[in-house]
Amino acid sequence: MSAPRISLEQWRAIVAVVESGGYAQAAEALHKSQSTLTYAVQKVSELLGVEIFRIEGRRAVLTPAGRVLYRRAKGLVDEAARLERGAAEMARDWQPEIGIAVEILFPTWLLLECLAEFARERPETRIEIYETVRSGTSEMLASGAVHLAIQAENPSPGAMPLMKMRGVPVASPDHPLHQLGRPATARDLKQHRRIFIRDSGSQRQPEVEGVELRWTVSNKATSIRALTLGLGYSWMPPDWIAEELASGALKEVPVKDAPTREAQLYIAYADPDFPSRDEMRLAEIIRARTAQACESHRPKATRKGRRTRS
Repeated sequence: MSAPRISLEQWRAIVAVVESGGYAQAAEALHKSQSTLTYAVQKVSELLGVEIFRIEGRRAVLTPAGRVLYRRAKGLVDEAARLERGAAEMARDWQPEIGIAVEILFPTWLLLECLAEFARERPETRIEIYETVRSGTSEMLASGAVHLAIQAENPSPGAMPLMKMRGVPVASPDHPLHQLGRPATARDLKQHRRIFIRDSGSQRQPEVEGVELRWTVSNKATSIRALTLGLGYSWMPPDWIAEELASGALKEVPVKDAPTREAQLYIAYADPDFPSRDEMRLAEIIRARTAQACESHRPKATRKGRRTRS
């Protein structure tokens, strides 16, 4: 394999000129002279035999070939920066802060148990928890805003399966869906308001199509309160509403031919190639405790061959 003729520093010069808006601004941002930066760009153009910029007035504007080179150079420079950050994280004895985005489907009690175990080992590490919904989780992970994420949709590269969460239709005992005297149908459900929790992503995904009667709220507590007040129905993980189900404040709505509503949860690193030691340890704790929780709720066979729940 032949050695590259163009250095990373030369590619970085092109990226800087584009993103800073000109040679003078790029030179200031990189703490270099304008002549040094101009020479670096001209050298790349000469080596490749393509024109990268053309001058329009006082502005350096990318040519069509230059736009292609800029996109590729941007990826190269960003990857080099990620490589350096990753190597630095691996060399650390401990990490002062870990950010984790957690899809709200993941049980809160289980998350706190995991963090408590990690805190006993690393009491000095700060934890930033972001409770996210749908695309907001993956968005934070992809942007590098967090180090770890528990996500439910579009798992990131290297994501590891964690657990499945089941949703059931619930409403207040006084809700009309409980007064039908029979299992509700899809038509019955369409005649009543459904409560949703808003996608936390900046490019949020729309709610389920075909649901005309709906309210959309921003958090789990508000949605549960709306349900207990009889303001609508919703599909909820039983774990969220264990107390409300036990007290009778909410009841599962029997639905005819109801489809199984399950979401697979995953845990993923922002940089799966270079997770820090503390990130790996926290992920290990989450995976182990989640596996234990799932095992304790799994149906077990009795001596007579029947199946019961532990």
